[in-house]
Amino acid sequence: MGEVPAFVADDLLGDSLNGFYLKSEGHQAVANIGNKTYVIGGTGRESTSTIGVQVTDKSTGGCVTPTVLGTRPKPSKRLSAVVLNEDQILILKADSAPDDCFWFLEVNTPFVREQRKKFGTEVVAWSKGVVGDAKKPIIISGPSGVGKGTLISELMKEFPSTFGFSVSHTTRAPREGEHIGVHYHFTERNIMEEEIRDGKFLEFASVHGNLYGTNIESVEMVADAGKRCILDIDVQGARSVRACSFEAIFIFICPPSFEELEKRLRSRGTETEEQIQKRLRNAKAELEQGNSPGLFDHILVNDDLGTCYASLKKLLDLDEVEEIMQESSPIFVDLPRDHSVSKIDQKILISCGTGEEVSEKMFLLDLSSLKGGAPGRTRGLNIYTSESF
Repeated sequence: MGEVPAFVADDLLGDSLNGFYLKSEGHQAVANIGNKTYVIGGTGRESTSTIGVQVTDKSTGGCVTPTVLGTRPKPSKRLSAVVLNEDQILILKADSAPDDCFWFLEVNTPFVREQRKKFGTEVVAWSKGVVGDAKKPIIISGPSGVGKGTLISELMKEFPSTFGFSVSHTTRAPREGEHIGVHYHFTERNIMEEEIRDGKFLEFASVHGNLYGTNIESVEMVADAGKRCILDIDVQGARSVRACSFEAIFIFICPPSFEELEKRLRSRGTETEEQIQKRLRNAKAELEQGNSPGLFDHILVNDDLGTCYASLKKLLDLDEVEEIMQESSPIFVDLPRDHSVSKIDQKILISCGTGEEVSEKMFLLDLSSLKGGAPGRTRGLNIYTSESF
C-alpha cells in the first residue's frame, strides 16, 4: 500500500462527478447492467451466513434467484456496488476484516457463460479480491511410475518457502497414521457433493465408491500464504481444470518409452501382476491424452531424473535462483459503514465519511492489473492511501 500518485488524485478529484458515483445503501446493493438488475444482499431468501443474489429482467419483469458458484462472501451491514463492465460488479463490504473488503460478482464472464450452458439457468459467480499478484499454480501430470512425485518432492525440498502443496479432499475415512489437513481433508459425501455443485472444486473423481478432488479454496490458500501451489493431478483431472478457465501452468511428465515405464513399475516390487497390468493400461491412455493439442503447456521426458529435474527448474525460472525468505506486509483497509465511491475508468476512489465534510481518509483502488477470477481469486488489486488530497 502506498500514497495515491498525485496525477491520479488530481484526475479523480477533478472529474469524480462525471464518473460512476454511489453511496453505501445498507445491507443491500443494486447494480444495473443492460436489461438486468442485480440485487446483492438483503434479498430475504439467502442464507444468513452468505450474501444472496437476485436477478430481475427489466424487459420481462421476471425475477429469479440464480445459481451461485464460488466461495460466497459473508454478509455485511453495509454494501456498495460498482459496475465495472458488462461482465463484473465490484462489491465493497464495510466493517469487514481487512482481507474481506473487496469481492467481485461475475455475471457474464467466459466462465459464467460456460456454466450457464451447463446448468441451463441464470448463473453468477463470486471471486474474492486480493491485493497484489501471485504466480500461477503448477499442475504436474503423468502416468504412474513416471517420477512426477519425486520431482515434486525435490522442488519442495529445495524451495520450501517458495512452493506449497495443495491437500486434496476425500470422502473416505482416514487410515491409520493419516492426519486431517496433512494427507487429505476428510469430509462427508453430502458436503462434498454440494460443494461440487457449487463450483468449489477444480476437479474430482469417484474411486472405489469414494470421492476425491481438488478444492479451489485449498489451492488459493497456498497463494494467500505467499507460496506457489503445486498440484499432482492425473490427466483426466488436468483436463477438467483446463476446461474451467482456472489459470495455471500445465506440465506433463512422460517416460522415454512405454517399455521403460513398465520396467520401472515392475522394479518397485510393490504391486501384483494384476495391479501392474491395470497401471499399464491406464498409463497407455494417459500418454495418448497427454499429447492432446492444447491440454499441456510443456512436456518433459524423464529419461534421467537429474536432467529432468534441471529442465523443470529451468522451465520455472529456478535453475539459478537461490531461495530467499521473504516476509510480506499485510495490506490493511479499514472500510467504515459511511463511505462513498467514485469510478473513473479502472480507478475507484473510496471516500470515508458522510455529508459535505471532506474526509481525510481515502483509498484508491487501481483495477488495471486484475488477473484471474472465478472459480478462483481475483488478484492484482493495487491499493493506495492518502492522508489528505
